[in-house]
Amino acid sequence: MNTTSTLSHPSSNHSLSLLKNKSNSAATFSNSTNIFLWVLFLGNAIYLAVNFANMQTIYWSNIIRINGFTLLIWTTVTFFSAILSTYSKYYLTGFTYHKKFIVLSLGFTFSVMLFIASNHIILLLASWFTMGVFMANLIGVNAKWGEAQEARKFAQKYFLLGTSFLSAGVLLLAFQTNAFTLEAIIQNLPNLRQSTLIIAGLLIIVAAIIQSAIYPFHRWLLSAMTAPTPASALMHAGFVNGAGILLALFAPLIFASNTFTILLVIGGLTAIIAQFTKLLQANVKQKLGCSTIAQMGFMIMQCGLGFFNAAVVHLILHGFYKAYLFLSSGESIEQTKPEKPEKIVIKPLQAVVVLFFGTVGAYLFALLTGKGTEINSSIFLTLIVAITVGQITYNIVKQSNLTIWQKAYIPPVLFLIGISIYALIYNGVTHLMATTPMADVPLPLNLTQIVFGVIFLTGFFMMKLGAYRNFSWLYVKLMNDSQPYHKTVLMFKSK
Repeated sequence: MNTTSTLSHPSSNHSLSLLKNKSNSAATFSNSTNIFLWVLFLGNAIYLAVNFANMQTIYWSNIIRINGFTLLIWTTVTFFSAILSTYSKYYLTGFTYHKKFIVLSLGFTFSVMLFIASNHIILLLASWFTMGVFMANLIGVNAKWGEAQEARKFAQKYFLLGTSFLSAGVLLLAFQTNAFTLEAIIQNLPNLRQSTLIIAGLLIIVAAIIQSAIYPFHRWLLSAMTAPTPASALMHAGFVNGAGILLALFAPLIFASNTFTILLVIGGLTAIIAQFTKLLQANVKQKLGCSTIAQMGFMIMQCGLGFFNAAVVHLILHGFYKAYLFLSSGESIEQTKPEKPEKIVIKPLQAVVVLFFGTVGAYLFALLTGKGTEINSSIFLTLIVAITVGQITYNIVKQSNLTIWQKAYIPPVLFLIGISIYALIYNGVTHLMATTPMADVPLPLNLTQIVFGVIFLTGFFMMKLGAYRNFSWLYVKLMNDSQPYHKTVLMFKSK
């Protein structure tokens, strides 16, 4: 009788050993990086807190400039990076490209930090370019996934286009002013011809709206869902917000070139259109993508009203909100059941309550921030607050499981806390941006703003009341415009 013994093949054992060593190496590297990022965040946060009242500007050979705005963004981006590093340490366990993901995330974090600290324009442009390179590679971090590679190449084309526009605008200013630091360029803007200011302003605006995925440059973001969830969170919480930082740095140019109306119209239309398209999506990530585009539109709209500090507050709060939504998207999918869209029917008494609390909320906002107390563009910010408070109030008063007393006191408690926290953050950011020229300059109210405000409100209520469902052509148009690049969706066989 023959006896057969089963033995492990030497090459199989060797492969398993290599795989285990690679996994342990990635885990060690991930732990070390995670600790480093938390230490970096705490260092920035402590320095910011200690020096908040009397923040000094630090220079290094006119190449680097560190001020309150710099420390604010450094603290924010290192916090997001540390949170996502902690999340990915467990989420990406066993992922073949885990170490590559960590390196790319670190590279992106440092490129953002370098960008906000750049004073010399060569460093400014180089860091903007590297931000795009790192983010494109995070989108396509999985080298074996064909769709991911197509998404990487598609996004990189947009990022290169944005860098080209930014370089053209900044270099035009540099050669016309014979200055090669951001501060010197800003100081010399009054000496330039209006035509030069307008061209440079438009070039930099285009660079900003490309990175923030503003219409018609939105499709790269909708095609970037191949990125791992932590990379998506970093992209939506950090990368697309870079436009707000860029526009804040060049706020004096926007004033000098008088290109506010372009920002207002493009941002406002994007906010409305993207909110419409969000309602049509079935995929959770696509919903979040459309939501980000809408929020970036609102951020650009705030810049168009002259409130670059409000745009920075918005990008920070949006970063926290969107990072949370992406990191909890799996749980959302698991616990959500498909339901028919709810038809909004506002009863007369509910309308009175919504209008009352919306007005009170707007007054509180104006009282705490000083916005909306004069007849200028700040009225739009107050109006947005009134709409937000009214929407929250309606969502509460329509609940049948709440008593009338609960419906009476819950809305004011919520908006009192929310607006107070927002006002605290707003005033803090405004203080830290004190050395940033023209970061908070309300514009005189004009006919264009009023007309566009009416259009914005009309679109908002059409969306909320579901009136868009009565126009089939609009539904088809919005659905087509919110689709990702075709090569990034089910074009390759799985390997």
